[in-house]
Amino acid sequence: MYTPSIHRYDDSDTIFTRCGRSGVLLPKISLGFWHNFGGVDPYERSRAITHYAFDHGITHFDLANNYGPPYGSAEETMGRLMDDDFRPYRDELFISSKAGYDMWPGPYGNWGSRKYLMASLDQSLRRMHLDYVDLFYSHRFDPDTPMEETLQALVDIVRSGKALYVGISRWPLEALAFADQYLRDRDVPLLIFQDKLNMLSQEPIENGTLEYCRTHGIGFISFSPLQQGLLTDRYLNGIPSDSRMSRDTSLKSTELTPELLQQLRAWNEEAAIQGHTLADHALRWVLAQQGVTSVIVGASSVAQLERNLKAMG
Repeated sequence: MYTPSIHRYDDSDTIFTRCGRSGVLLPKISLGFWHNFGGVDPYERSRAITHYAFDHGITHFDLANNYGPPYGSAEETMGRLMDDDFRPYRDELFISSKAGYDMWPGPYGNWGSRKYLMASLDQSLRRMHLDYVDLFYSHRFDPDTPMEETLQALVDIVRSGKALYVGISRWPLEALAFADQYLRDRDVPLLIFQDKLNMLSQEPIENGTLEYCRTHGIGFISFSPLQQGLLTDRYLNGIPSDSRMSRDTSLKSTELTPELLQQLRAWNEEAAIQGHTLADHALRWVLAQQGVTSVIVGASSVAQLERNLKAMG
């Protein structure tokens, strides 16, 4: 039986930061289930990674309906983890899920309709063996569904008790402002906005999204803070044969241009001068941006997570 470390909150002042103007404190580094926790991944490795995270104060686990692979299997892993290890500690966890991308065939398994969001959350709760999630997101902006429909679904989900808070991910700035006001008017304030932010991808800074969140009391959480491994030492000497880029799937080999490689090596030298790795340097850069609450990291091993957590210090 898993017994978490009694010292998991000893460094709370270093670990946690307030999410916008809410009562929620989130760890500066949150554990993402996008990869490495699916049905194709060893369950005991998932257990070891989540144990290490929780033992070190990482209370926020970030999921979505279609994380895996296959779709839904990361949430099924979360359900097993709840049953095997975390049920006694449910009230210490902050678990999120999302819906917005394709999940099942037909017209009701994608985008932002009320039918899809509500059906998807019900399925997510069954897979995770939970009565509620702490946070439920609209995973992407739907240009064809009225925003009022998507947002009212989020309001009603909170009022039903199936989620405590709501967030949105990757909505345009004008839509974010509309969502903020719509939800605030219905006493279900927008807790957090999720988007990609890292040293190579700074769109939320450039388009004003991060500043809007900061000035309106909305938390901001970054995914892909290491640009799927580009902002680590993994590619400083070319493309390893066992790397994600070598498979040319979500990270294309054409991205590693000579100019980018030169920039990565320069950042790596800067990091070394400060006694950090490039990954540590990149995570610290995101966390240093005004308005950022947390960054979501993935991990394929305990050792990798251990290295990433050093950025909170």
